Amino acid sequence: MVLTCKERPMNERELIHDWNEAGERWEKPAFPIQFDDETLRDGLQSPSVKSPSIERKIELLHLMDRLGIDTADIGLPGAGPHVVRDVTRLAQEIVSAKLRVAANCAARTMVRDIEPVVEVTQKTGLPIEVCTFIGSSPIRQYAENWTEETMLQHTREAVTYAVKNGLTVMYVTEDTVRAKPSTLRALFLTAIECGAKRLCLCDTVGHATPTGAANLVRFAAQVVRESGADVGLDWHGHSDRGLAVINTIAAIRAGATRVHACALGIGERVGNTPMDQLLVNLKLLGWIGNDLAVLPEYCQKTSEGTGVAIPVNYPVVGADAFRTGTGVHAAAVIKAFRKGDHWLADRVYSGVPAEMVGRHQEIEVGPMSGESNVVYWLESRKITPTPERVQAVFQRAKSVDGVLSESDIRAVLAALAETKVS
Repeated sequence: MVLTCKERPMNERELIHDWNEAGERWEKPAFPIQFDDETLRDGLQSPSVKSPSIERKIELLHLMDRLGIDTADIGLPGAGPHVVRDVTRLAQEIVSAKLRVAANCAARTMVRDIEPVVEVTQKTGLPIEVCTFIGSSPIRQYAENWTEETMLQHTREAVTYAVKNGLTVMYVTEDTVRAKPSTLRALFLTAIECGAKRLCLCDTVGHATPTGAANLVRFAAQVVRESGADVGLDWHGHSDRGLAVINTIAAIRAGATRVHACALGIGERVGNTPMDQLLVNLKLLGWIGNDLAVLPEYCQKTSEGTGVAIPVNYPVVGADAFRTGTGVHAAAVIKAFRKGDHWLADRVYSGVPAEMVGRHQEIEVGPMSGESNVVYWLESRKITPTPERVQAVFQRAKSVDGVLSESDIRAVLAALAETKVS
């Protein structure tokens, strides 16, 4: 019998003292957090990925929809006919399947990049937001031999053309975290004057710290207030310093209402903000209510479609995320199971409840296991844990250098049975 919280001797708050809520707290934002999934565009810029088939892209689009993702970048049509073909098919799928997820497309601040987005919108009848981007940092300007006036001219032409042709515009400044305030103010105000509805602040090379991300978002918010326009702010981060998730949370706290990420954090160099880790953290903070039951499938399908393996120790969806073979750890989980309390078993040695993502705690038998691991393994398979069986498996576990497989343990049990017969 599974105990309910009322039958449990102590309530949840008595069992877990949460230092995350002691003293300074991260308050829930006053606005709903939106998500833009870049897996099918920015994520595919990784030099190690293969491009998924259109069938796999459609599967991922449906999984994004089930995860409650607000928008998905479905490609950069300006890259050529092959991209236009996939973008068109994905747009048609959103329409025919009546998916809630909205679509956007990347484009350089060039009319020729925006033209195919207009054509796809007209062909499919699906409104598509265009994400028109341009480098903004001094180092990029120097490398490209751009003047600020050149950048402003490209901005005016691109945003004006897109708006004139009925597209909603998100204006994207690449390398925003290393750009000068004066340049950003000029670019932002020009884009807003020409009709952009969102500004996207990019940590293109993963340079930012949480403080830097928050500082930039607050600066952009002030510029928007100065403009008097109703313009939203996006945050787009990369993982070069391993700070992508915490930077994204910092950006949200500072006022970014939509954040970008990719499944498994795939993307150029070491990748983008991992969507899976971001969703889990925001769910645990109580900032979102998205159903994350299909998160493992979303990550697995991405792995299969792109050829990017999921490390066994990857958070939440890795093979070892809810798996233990250590005696002390396993004993605590087993004791919780014996109480009939699955809530307790899912949290006594886990900071992320496995049930939240449709998984469960797993107990293995290996060289660091105790006898309780063996007893639990046998009982969970309806095998009577006799002293002889427990000792045979336990001794085998102590003689190897890794976790025993199902077949390994069954071979030990079979050998024991043969010995008894003979």
